Formats: sequence, structure tokens, C-alpha cells
Amino acid sequence: MKFTDSPVIELKVRDKTLAIEQDNGSMHVGTSVWPCSLVLVKFLERWLLSNSSSSSSSSSSSTTPKPYTHLLNFSGKKAIELGCGCGPAGMGLILLGLENIILTDIIPVMPALKRNLKRNKPVLGKNLKISQLYWNNLNQIKTLNPPFDFVIAADVVYIEESVGHLVSAMESLVSDTGFILLGYQIRSPEAHKLFWELCENVFVIEKVPHEDLHPEYAYEEADVYVMKKKMAN
Repeated sequence: MKFTDSPVIELKVRDKTLAIEQDNGSMHVGTSVWPCSLVLVKFLERWLLSNSSSSSSSSSSSTTPKPYTHLLNFSGKKAIELGCGCGPAGMGLILLGLENIILTDIIPVMPALKRNLKRNKPVLGKNLKISQLYWNNLNQIKTLNPPFDFVIAADVVYIEESVGHLVSAMESLVSDTGFILLGYQIRSPEAHKLFWELCENVFVIEKVPHEDLHPEYAYEEADVYVMKKKMAN
């Protein structure tokens, strides 16, 4: 099921609006805008703005722990998005301050990504880095010059055969102190089961409570996870 048939999806991030063109009729799922990418961006925006406003409104707030602060320090950080599709998550994160990010996907999806980057360049104010990436291509992974502080992925778990390659790519790309930010929805029971079995072997997994999602983007079927590498004893 497609998220919406509208040819253009608008996503407001801070005071700017992205307009993402999609093609639901193509043969590739990456040319559609799937909800988890929007959910992920709006979750981060909610807490970035909330923490920023609490810091400026109360002198005592500096001593009070702020939710998700560890995920919101984007300054000087290096990020990569896997299976970026039309680019909504990556573009949204640029507007939230995560400026050093590479958007990756397979060759057939690149035209849709390039169209959307060109369309939104006036909003983004810059050219974004893009790269072809097949998760089982170790040479491509090496060329991207890991590790990364953030590995971003949204709605990428839907084919059981690709799950092992995806988890391996995540493990190879994220730094020992970095975070995987995952927008997630069950698309295939088989892929879902295998994905979490493999992730539990290599990552510490935290599921964001639904009440912490952006209230306008807290879709019942969509979740956000934060993962870190398990450290060897």
C-alpha cells in the first residue's frame, strides 16, 4: 500500500518546506515517499526545537537532562543515509543541521533522487552528496570512507534476501560511538523477523516510545529506533 497517491509530498522542517516529487507507478519502491522517512525527521525536529526552547526559556534547564540530546548534536558530525529513495529524510536532516551527509541508493532510483535535489536546492541552499550503494558491495562501502557518526535509514526492510546485507552494511558504516537512526514499519513478516534477529547480535536497540514522536506524525504502524554497536567485553 502506498502512503499517498499525491504526486508531490510537502514536508515542513523548521521554517522551510520541502516539496518531494514521487512516482508511485514506477517499478522501484525508492521512487515513492514512504511515511517512515517523514516520521523520523519530525521526531528529531520535535526534540531539537523542544530542547532549544527549554534552554532559552529557563536558566535552571541547563541542569535538567533533556531528552535525546545525544542524538541532536549534529555539529561537525558525518552521516550517511541508506536507501534514501526520493531523499526526504536526508533533505530534512540537512535542514535540522546535519550538513555533512551522503545520500545513497541503487542506480535505478538515482534519477528520482537527483530530480528532487534539484527541485529543492533553493530550500536546501546547497548541493548534497550522493552515491550509488548496493549493500553487498564491499568496495562501494569502503569508497564511502567510513565510519560515520550517524547512519540513517527509513523503510528499508522489506525483502528478506537483502536483510543480511543491510545489517552488515550498517555495522560496517557506523562508528563505535555512532548511532543508527531507523524509521521502521513492518513490510514483510519474514524480513522483519530476520532483521531483528541479526540486529540483536550486533547492536544495542532502543525503541522510541510512540508518545515521543511528533504528534502529527505518530502513525500507528511506524516506529523509530536508535541503535548502537555492542562493545566487546
